[in-house]
Amino acid sequence: MKRTTALLAGVAALALSAGPAAAQVSGDVVKLGVLNDQSGTYADLAGMGSVVAARMAVEDFGGTVLGKKIEVVFADHQNKPDVGSSITNRWIDTEQVDTIVDVGTSSVALAVQEITSKKGIVHLNSTAAASDLTGKACSPTGVHWTYNTTALANGTGKAVVAQGGKTWFFLTADYAFGHALERDVSKVVKEAGGEIKGAVRHPFPSQDFSSFLLQAQASGAKVIGLANAGADTINSIKQAGEFGITQSGQSLAGLLVFLSDVKSLGLQAAQGLQLTTGFYWDMDDETRAWSKRFGEKHGGAMPTMAQAGVYSAVSHYLAAIKAAGTDDGKTVVAKMKELPVKDFFARNAKLRVDGRMVHDMYLVEVKKPAESKGPWDFYKVLRTIPGDDAYGPMTTDCPLVKG
Repeated sequence: MKRTTALLAGVAALALSAGPAAAQVSGDVVKLGVLNDQSGTYADLAGMGSVVAARMAVEDFGGTVLGKKIEVVFADHQNKPDVGSSITNRWIDTEQVDTIVDVGTSSVALAVQEITSKKGIVHLNSTAAASDLTGKACSPTGVHWTYNTTALANGTGKAVVAQGGKTWFFLTADYAFGHALERDVSKVVKEAGGEIKGAVRHPFPSQDFSSFLLQAQASGAKVIGLANAGADTINSIKQAGEFGITQSGQSLAGLLVFLSDVKSLGLQAAQGLQLTTGFYWDMDDETRAWSKRFGEKHGGAMPTMAQAGVYSAVSHYLAAIKAAGTDDGKTVVAKMKELPVKDFFARNAKLRVDGRMVHDMYLVEVKKPAESKGPWDFYKVLRTIPGDDAYGPMTTDCPLVKG
């Protein structure tokens, strides 16, 4: 009897040790859900381009991990937290999605992070900006990859103040992202001895900025900070030109500007604009090679930093699954934090305990039309901002950070 019991125990132990990786892939497939704005304000800067980037990462990884197929699904959250939450719950509860990817629009991202944290599902965020994602709303399964409002403030905000832009008035998108960006840039301006002369919050999204721009103009502030993004930023800049705001001596600070925005504006309107980015397609041979492949799959468009960030985050996530031998959310994110982060996107990078991926950022200036040598030749890099300088220290608001 004792011999039989021992034999059965040995067989059980052998079964557990043989092929644990395959046994620990939930649903017999690793499924990624790209959730973002597919049809509205942020569709060009992320949208289907982020789906293309995620698919490229899967393809380059070989299409399988731990012997199991990798699938990519996608949906449009319409920039609405309730819609994003509904899709996230359905994906997790009935469709066995293992990770939610991209999730632009900070109000949606914060709602998704709350759900994924409770359910132990990975949230790979590339496009939302609110620094709260690794602050008070941080999660053991949440990763914030490409940029955030702190980095934008420490990039563009500091640069504008250093060049004499001491008085500010904010034109702010009235939701979580705009509020966070206004807060973080205001802090930088005040620390540099500048003054905030006021702010006005516009509906998100919005088409008509005339009344808001008139308030900004009447403030007398030297700098009008655009704490918005995508089509809202494009329309703000175009309408500011119609009002002659820059001609009268005030300047615009585009606090979150994407390559796709510059394409929409055109160099004639955007020239001289300084902005902070986490990626530029034309930096070196490696970025150009990947971006050319992306463009071939996405109608000739070069990637924004959000889209390139999706590729980088998904690639690192898949490598962590392989290394961990499981797709369990908490285990995989812990492994992501252990593994070195280095690719064409992430330079001098590390993934912190709070979920923030720290990497070099770049202060760039939009070229004059005469300086551009091609249809996507938009930026000249003014300086590299080391990651620690861009993102600053971790905050003890995050429960994962020990005070």
